[in-house]
Amino acid sequence: MRQSTYCYEYPRPAVTADCIIFGFDAGTLKVLLIERGIEPFKGHWAIPGGFLRENESAEACAKRELFEETGLENVFMEQLFSFTEPGRDPRGHVITVAYYALVKLSEYELKAGDDARNAAWFPIDQLPALAFDHDRILHFAMNRLRGKIRYQPIGFELLPGRFTLPDLQALYEAILQVKIDRRNFRRKINQTGLLIDQNESVTGVPHRGARYYSFDKAKYEQLAQRGFNFEI
Repeated sequence: MRQSTYCYEYPRPAVTADCIIFGFDAGTLKVLLIERGIEPFKGHWAIPGGFLRENESAEACAKRELFEETGLENVFMEQLFSFTEPGRDPRGHVITVAYYALVKLSEYELKAGDDARNAAWFPIDQLPALAFDHDRILHFAMNRLRGKIRYQPIGFELLPGRFTLPDLQALYEAILQVKIDRRNFRRKINQTGLLIDQNESVTGVPHRGARYYSFDKAKYEQLAQRGFNFEI
């Protein structure tokens, strides 16, 4: 049987996958960046990512590049947006499919590799100048995060297994970048019924220690199937 050969007359832009990884530590929202070891933008900080290989999906590329450049693996990422504008990359027309994720910093150890000189967590309000259009991509991801945290309890993915209500409020304030009324916040959180009291309080503090809680993920999933709306 004769095999057909297809020739495309249209130009084919290159495709990359980029990863915006958020973490939360000591009351500060952080984002993972890598220091580029190659041109263009050698020595500049950037979002982890790279070019798709032959017969590789964008998601597979994102996970591979994240591991090769930072050492992080088994990170659940959601697709954010596709950035297609010409002129994004001085090497030519490059389309990127961006993904984002929320991780607990304590569960991951960074290890720079591949074409990354270094990998580090940066506070979201203390970012260096970023390569390419990565500042725009990060801004897009922050807006998505701020919108989503208002109706889904994704913030719990950034906290340790047990946390205090002040920890939780600090997380929401860091993401939304607003000051939240303490009483109103606690009332709304307690009304959800999604916190499990650990019957333990913070010790070693000069005042009455805050109580520890954990997130009842199983209960949330049950409620979500009935149309539960997590609104703060």
